[in-house]
Amino acid sequence: MAEATHKPRLLVLTSTFPRWAGDHEPPFVFELSRRLADTFDVHVLAPHAVGARREEILADLHVHRFRYAPGSLQQLAYDGGILARLRQRRWRLLLVPCLLAGQWWALRRLLRRQRFDAIHAHWLVPQALVAILAGVPRNCALLCTSHGGDLFGLRGRLLGRLKRGILARCTGVTVVSAAMRDEVQRLRPGQAVDIIPMGTDLVGCFTPLPTVARAPNAIVFAGRLVEKKGVGYLIDAIARLRQQGRPVTLRIAGSGPELAALRAQAQRLGIESAVDFLGAVDHPRLADLYRQASVAVVPSVVAASGDQEGFGLVIVEAMGCECPVVASRLPAIDDIAIDGETALLVPPADPAALADAIAAVLDDPSTARRRAMAARARVQERFDWDSITGRYAGLLLRLIGPAR
Repeated sequence: MAEATHKPRLLVLTSTFPRWAGDHEPPFVFELSRRLADTFDVHVLAPHAVGARREEILADLHVHRFRYAPGSLQQLAYDGGILARLRQRRWRLLLVPCLLAGQWWALRRLLRRQRFDAIHAHWLVPQALVAILAGVPRNCALLCTSHGGDLFGLRGRLLGRLKRGILARCTGVTVVSAAMRDEVQRLRPGQAVDIIPMGTDLVGCFTPLPTVARAPNAIVFAGRLVEKKGVGYLIDAIARLRQQGRPVTLRIAGSGPELAALRAQAQRLGIESAVDFLGAVDHPRLADLYRQASVAVVPSVVAASGDQEGFGLVIVEAMGCECPVVASRLPAIDDIAIDGETALLVPPADPAALADAIAAVLDDPSTARRRAMAARARVQERFDWDSITGRYAGLLLRLIGPAR
């Protein structure tokens, strides 16, 4: 009688993960992990937060959450991400050693209790670093996926040496854009690296609905309200368009540490009635916003710390809904958008250029629609979750073979 086959066991390390069902935290690690559960027995280790369970089964995932401070002091992860939370309140630097120690201890306990065939660490720091410090077993592969902030935003000689050391210890490394691959190989020449972006649902969620009419002069932005998203430049562009007599409106879907400053900016410019701050919204509602808007704007910039987009998933989602897109011309965005063919790209941190590009879309909706249709065809082929999950599953299985 043939032996029953068992799925390889995969441990996912992350600092961004839904704290509970329906949470508005960016879901890309969760979405990838739950799809990988078709091939692997997936466990997830993530930071705890007030109101979250320490242990639960969530969409076939074994979720373990570790404490790193007393209840309300767990303020380092979530709600904008670790780097943004540190910039918002400097005292949170005191929590960094606590987070590292808490994750290290929780990981050590998991590794003692169970055998894993692979660890998938999202972000070089802290997740891959903690995995290395905890001691990855010899028969366990370590795959690290960098998403951008850890690669571009952590600068300095010592941090560069730390990142090089982490890369050297990983069994495999993936990044989400070609620009990030170039940065990895600048840090450590000869480093093997695969480009596999995060995906999204371009079949069941982010799809066009021909029966929904686009509202004239309606502009939408979606994303975390942090410096690198460049939302302040978009608000300046809206003010310019309003001064030109265009009745444009802006809907901002997202939350983050810059919310109060952006509200104040809109009020100072006298356009608070034209800017609607919606807070975090779930994917179905976000898809509706893209279907109703005349243009989606992604005004990303390079932050003062050097942090910048590792990938532009919101661009993919807007294109999936056949919403015309205006975006900043940044290296990571070149993997998604082709200027003049699938989107209009402008220099970052340039409100006048943003305003001109938005006006061009509004003034020529038929051309904008042709670009949007071409964009959807392109992103559906390259960024739907089915394709992305297959690539990650294949890579993990290849890495597990030699480790076993």
